[in-house]
Amino acid sequence: MQKEPMLRVTYTKLSEELEQLKTTERGVIAAIIDEARAQGDLKENAEYHAAKEKQGLMEARIAELTDIVGRAQVVDPSTLAHTRVSFGSTIQLTDQNTDEEISYTIVGGTESNPTKGLISIQSPMARVLIGKEEGDEVSLTLPSGKRTYDIEEISYKEIILD
Repeated sequence: MQKEPMLRVTYTKLSEELEQLKTTERGVIAAIIDEARAQGDLKENAEYHAAKEKQGLMEARIAELTDIVGRAQVVDPSTLAHTRVSFGSTIQLTDQNTDEEISYTIVGGTESNPTKGLISIQSPMARVLIGKEEGDEVSLTLPSGKRTYDIEEISYKEIILD
């Protein structure tokens, strides 16, 4: 079982959702199923089938959350030095060909959102960046072709998730 690095805020949010599903939602759906069952013929009972489908989706989510929370390794990136790229580092990169500047923050897979600059520690880009220092050059093969970047700055900035 491979541990998954995760921010405390994400761990708390997922744990609370799991607890809510187990303690409250399961009971609500069970009551709906019992009520629909009491109405008689189950073959043509749309409420019963809808409730059973919802129950199946909820149980799948419970299993998924149980796995994620069970493998979580909570990391507080504010305690890390960030002299080298590590979990929670925000990295300013400059494309050597276009001088375009981009910024990424390395987070856990559950938290990643590339459109917001949050990339998973498991992503190919993060794997290349981990352990590098300011001033280093990194080459990446992207779908758009090979790119070379200069690492301009490595820092820690508090990560705010939606």
